[in-house]
Amino acid sequence: MSAIKSSVNRIIKKVTTKHGLLGDYDYKYLFTPKIPFVKKQSQIQPFFGLNSDMPLLLGFLLGLQHSLSMLAGVVAPPLIIASSAHLSGEASQYLVSVSLIVSGILSLIQITRFHIYKTKYYIGTGLVSVVGTSFATITIVQKAIPMMYANGECPVDADGNFLPCPDGYGAILGTGCVCALLEIFLSFMPPKILQKLFPPMVTGPVVLLIGVHLISSGFSDWLGGSGCSSGKTMCPSNTAPHPLPWGSAQFIGLGFLVFVVIIICEKWGAPIMKSCAVIVGLLVGCIVAAACNYFDRSGIDQSPAVTFIWVHTFKLSVYGPAVLPMLATYIVLMMEAIGDITATCDVSRLEVEGEVYDSRIQGGILADGFNGLLSCLCTMTPMSTFAQNNGVISITKCANRMAGYWCCFFLIVMGIFAKFAAALVSIPKAVLGGMTTFLFTSVAVSGLSIISTVPFTRRNRFILTASLVLGLGSTMVDGWFDKVFTYDGDNRSLKGFFNAIVLVLETGFAVTGFVGVFLNLFIGEEEEEDTAPMYLEGDEVHELDNQSAELEGSSASMSKEQVMNQTKS
Repeated sequence: MSAIKSSVNRIIKKVTTKHGLLGDYDYKYLFTPKIPFVKKQSQIQPFFGLNSDMPLLLGFLLGLQHSLSMLAGVVAPPLIIASSAHLSGEASQYLVSVSLIVSGILSLIQITRFHIYKTKYYIGTGLVSVVGTSFATITIVQKAIPMMYANGECPVDADGNFLPCPDGYGAILGTGCVCALLEIFLSFMPPKILQKLFPPMVTGPVVLLIGVHLISSGFSDWLGGSGCSSGKTMCPSNTAPHPLPWGSAQFIGLGFLVFVVIIICEKWGAPIMKSCAVIVGLLVGCIVAAACNYFDRSGIDQSPAVTFIWVHTFKLSVYGPAVLPMLATYIVLMMEAIGDITATCDVSRLEVEGEVYDSRIQGGILADGFNGLLSCLCTMTPMSTFAQNNGVISITKCANRMAGYWCCFFLIVMGIFAKFAAALVSIPKAVLGGMTTFLFTSVAVSGLSIISTVPFTRRNRFILTASLVLGLGSTMVDGWFDKVFTYDGDNRSLKGFFNAIVLVLETGFAVTGFVGVFLNLFIGEEEEEDTAPMYLEGDEVHELDNQSAELEGSSASMSKEQVMNQTKS
């Protein structure tokens, strides 16, 4: 009873006193930009730990900043996936809303951290670890849905035009539900074993190829939209308010405006702007596009005021050819989660080794797999742990969970109000493409960052090269494996088996992941000895390779200086 009374008194004090509402934080710091040629006064800001007492207003502002920093990453995947499945505008708006709502709800699981009764295991990290719709699923959808149209599993009209395929999207959801069980199972394995099976040398190229594939999609939107790239119709359609040919200078200019604003925010923006620079760029692009009559507001006018999960439903099924790529996706999401959680512990000034750290990794992976299962049941493709919020923690020096809870609140509210999602769906493709191309390139750079942690020994270089051969090739050349299997019989099981092989080999990141895992286990570590001779010349050390040391004939009689000059050349 005394504990309840103490909690009530603490809440009353929080909402009725200046210290509880405002505290002594320097709010000007959050909103002061870097003005050129003006020296900004440096000031040490307090650090708010995981469970520190935090002013209510500061939690509100930083929660809003967290939600804005991840907004673009949360809404971009459903927009692209809905376009790939040719879903209606109403369904697209619904998916954007659900992505926001589910992201907010499932982030609560990661942030809160629940102990599993009578076990040593947890669900969640207990950190400001937020989740959002995974980019990796986009690649699978863009490969699987066209295959469904080709096989007659998605409808086509008499003229050969693709019709909406909600059942195809439902098959992706059902496949995601089943494959999420893999990550749930792997969460009970020690993190060290997982990192040995799936080291950065395996996951780095996979993340890189996911980003490379997505960049082409974003850049097509930047130029007007992938649906009109053939030149047969105007972009985005012949009936749009301001139709133009694909690749028009106007479209390129709109996307470039978004890109430039992002750079300006990073250079001179206030701390609260830097972490959400992508959204600021999108907002400026939308303002200019609206002034130039590129917006079609009919979807906004027709959308309902509010919405929620399961307003629209999809028939769940398992699409066999997508199983292996989806399993590879969950393995990648698991390894990304380990890296993101480690980074969150680091910027939150918590230990990055030991039992507590291992329990956070275990709980985070379990929550990641569980969230993937729940998100598919909530009609949204798998969710994954986001890394963007680590930058917000680093800039604001706030790792407090109150900011995370406020972030979840804003995401859920933005999703419930359907007009907000309708406004996002109506954004011109060129503006959206400028934003998504930047986001997808950051995914590719994340892959490069992971690869950079690998020692570049001869073995590792060979494995990286061999795993990227088919991955890069299939990413750059669409349909390279389509003509291998020529079976045209009535055996649906055999057709499904062939389609599965084709889908895996034409999904660049999947084939790279499988080859990388195999070669990493098959080719053992070798102790490399440096046998090259060393020569001293003044204060410099010159190292000759073995070929230079074994020069034959006349080279053997050369002077030391001549040998070194020939080797350098």
